[in-house]
Amino acid sequence: MSSKSTPDIDESGVPDHPSRSDGFVRGLSGLIGGPLGDHAVTRDGPAGPARFWTAMRIVLALTCLTLALHWVQKSPCQDGAWANNQQYTKFCYTDVLALYYAERLNEGAVPYRDHPVEYPVLTGYFMGALGLPVHSAGEGNPAMNQGQWFYNLNALVLGALAVATVMVLLSLRRRRPWDAALFALSPALLLTATVNWDFLAIGLAAFGLLAWARTRDGSSGMPLAVLSGVLIGLGGAAKMWPLFILGPILVLAIRANRVTAAICSIVTAAVTVVLVNLPVAIPYRENWNEFFNLNTTRPIDWGTLWYIGRYLDGKVGDPASIGPFQWLDANIPTLNYVSYALFGLACLAIGALALFAPRRPRLGQLAFLVVAAFLIFSKVWSQQFVLWLLPLLVLARPKWGAFLAWQLAEVGYFVAFYAELLGASTGTPVIPEGVFVLAASLRLVTVAVLCALVVREILHPEQDAVRRNYADDPDGGLLDGKPDAPWLDRLRNRRTAPDPEPVLTT
Repeated sequence: MSSKSTPDIDESGVPDHPSRSDGFVRGLSGLIGGPLGDHAVTRDGPAGPARFWTAMRIVLALTCLTLALHWVQKSPCQDGAWANNQQYTKFCYTDVLALYYAERLNEGAVPYRDHPVEYPVLTGYFMGALGLPVHSAGEGNPAMNQGQWFYNLNALVLGALAVATVMVLLSLRRRRPWDAALFALSPALLLTATVNWDFLAIGLAAFGLLAWARTRDGSSGMPLAVLSGVLIGLGGAAKMWPLFILGPILVLAIRANRVTAAICSIVTAAVTVVLVNLPVAIPYRENWNEFFNLNTTRPIDWGTLWYIGRYLDGKVGDPASIGPFQWLDANIPTLNYVSYALFGLACLAIGALALFAPRRPRLGQLAFLVVAAFLIFSKVWSQQFVLWLLPLLVLARPKWGAFLAWQLAEVGYFVAFYAELLGASTGTPVIPEGVFVLAASLRLVTVAVLCALVVREILHPEQDAVRRNYADDPDGGLLDGKPDAPWLDRLRNRRTAPDPEPVLTT
């Protein structure tokens, strides 16, 4: 079956209304009068009245409100005077403020030149670009709280990147603007938006996806493919995970027989990463290598699959023996190889799914699966990494029920994680470790369930909410609406062709 042939597609272009299309929202709408009526006059349709509060503007306003509440939630820690572990008791810890001093930005140290930085290069550049002017302004003004100014400047820029990410989501889903409300109202966004500099990579990756979605056959395709590669490469130079999006682009391009543009984007991304790293990697190689050294030698971190396994090793079997996860924790190089191998196998499985699913999957679906697989098998899963999955889930599976279950698990993990941090800081456990492991397990399970639901919708595209409003893949760019490659059709025909009838001879 070609990529275009599906009988359940609604190509009318009418915007989606969640109270009618989403089962969870439909149920909640009963509290305020029920789903939107057939003859209701809406603000989104071409015949609707021109009003200021369109769906897009409401979503943008909700995003700004959530970010403002996040700033308030982090405000007790802004002065940097973290007495009596208030950064944990008030749930307001942020790496942004802590690392202003740890990375010696308060002394005017230039990242990588004067001090090794534990993050990829573009994040270090970003820290220096905001931190050094703050330090310079504070040198002649002793009353100025440099750390507080640095945090607030970062919160402003990272918040702008978060709003820009929502604008990208709205641009990619013009017929489904309410999908972006999952991002705007996310409890994870409220709690972790400025815990670290993740929105730098998220914003760049989002614009890279938008550039790819705008590629078309012809002369305009290659420049946008190049731009997509540059933006995704910049995202990968800030945090590694945006580079994983290139794999789904390549596999889908192979299936659609449009490989040239995908290779162009991949090569451009690789060149971009190299060019961004060279100014630091050559003259300050040892300091530049800190990121790789840290990730190579880092042991099992909080809340990961490996942390859960190590805890269970101590509860199951002979207490005097060393369980497999405990052994891996003591053999970090082997742990690294096992983690990489499992992620690699997951990517191969996702690639096979992309090539042989009944219908070509959407880019958002595959991108979510790849990044989620990386988090599931990684030995590090920091609290703010949830932000990586938020925009990808909006593109992959914009349904509220499972999303809210996942967000509830993330909130539970957030609270349990701060309790563990407080216990580690004071030396007195606040909660039993088993409670923290339970919270981590629920987070892991809900992400795995989301992956399973995305896979189910790939195998049964008639269940895909996005395809109700779009003919194929609004994120696919020049792949959108293209039939499968001839070789794949021939392979599929060979696999489904009946065996020839035996010839009887006398």
